[in-house]
Amino acid sequence: MSADLSAYFEEVEARFENAHDLDLGLEEEFQVLDPDTLALTGAFKELRDSAPPRLRERIAGELLTSEIEVSTPRTLHFGQAAKQLLLNRAELFAHADAQGYALGCTGTHPFSGWKDQEIIDTPHYRLVEERLKYVAWRNNTWAAHVHVGVRGRDRAVAVCDALRTYLPHLLALSANSPFIEDVWTELHSARTQTFVRMFPRCGIPDVFGTWAEHRRFYEELVATNCIQEFTQVWWSVRPHHRFGTVEVRICDAQTEAWQSLAISSLTVGLIAHLGRIYDEGLPLPVLETRYIEENLWRAIRYGLDGKLVAWAAGEEVAATDSLRRLVELAAPYADANGLSPHLADVERILRDGNGAQRQTQAHVEGASLREVFARTVAEAHRGSIAQTAYAPGGQA
Repeated sequence: MSADLSAYFEEVEARFENAHDLDLGLEEEFQVLDPDTLALTGAFKELRDSAPPRLRERIAGELLTSEIEVSTPRTLHFGQAAKQLLLNRAELFAHADAQGYALGCTGTHPFSGWKDQEIIDTPHYRLVEERLKYVAWRNNTWAAHVHVGVRGRDRAVAVCDALRTYLPHLLALSANSPFIEDVWTELHSARTQTFVRMFPRCGIPDVFGTWAEHRRFYEELVATNCIQEFTQVWWSVRPHHRFGTVEVRICDAQTEAWQSLAISSLTVGLIAHLGRIYDEGLPLPVLETRYIEENLWRAIRYGLDGKLVAWAAGEEVAATDSLRRLVELAAPYADANGLSPHLADVERILRDGNGAQRQTQAHVEGASLREVFARTVAEAHRGSIAQTAYAPGGQA
């Protein structure tokens, strides 16, 4: 092992040992669109470079020039993160308007083809393209990520191991990509099938058990030239080395801010729950990957319309009922961490439908894919500009 790699891991381990439990950051990815046709357009650099300073420091590039990511500053309280996310959206949408662009907020674009997109010109993404080629070119997808602080490196690995069990549930809740390449896929998350199923070192990770085993695997990847950067491990949940957080990456991008906040609040509450179980020395709900993969496929295909398997009981349970049970697990941590109004909105999604359900229903009722997409773009814009995208309990 090189001295540089040893020094790297010493820094990473220090970050986890000094992390603040449940501090968090929220990341949202948006499509950059032509306002007339709503087709993807490669204007990331223009939007970033012309953005006001406060917004510019929150903007990051992702894989495509037609994609823009905005993140919240790290904070110790979910209520503050929610305010920052709403402010991000308000500023980004206003800025896009001023520059002559629209923004989309779904997990896939319904009709712009992957062949028409360009990879962003940064060293990181040039390396991704060189390594992955068609797999990178084909990844026309948008997500929402949640970073949550977990103090202690072994504890962070244990939380990741257990949270794997709930990744299909979070995907079912967040599914928002039934259309891609001018096709109604009849999947609820075409994004997951496109990204998670194609990228290497992606999707459901193995159980590691300890930080030492996690570190050993990364060292092997580096030693055998499998990766050149630690961000080239794209698991749907991972200890994030740079931030000292558990990062959850399974969710589709959300059309409206209140939806993103509801799903993020459930994620934070589950991590708090798993951390407490670990601290009490109780067994964590760790499943073998093959069982989680079965539920993941069900979430991709059926979303909230389907059933997930409760493996311990050996029975199918409606995805909506499974998620209500997860809300019960998260609820004890809601008041102290500012989750309560947002966690309550999980029921609003279960009651009224998530993005995939609402888009599919509109299409079944006769709207074209372009018409359905135009509605989502209008919904996202209306809520974000007004800064009223989140209303507790569905109140205007």
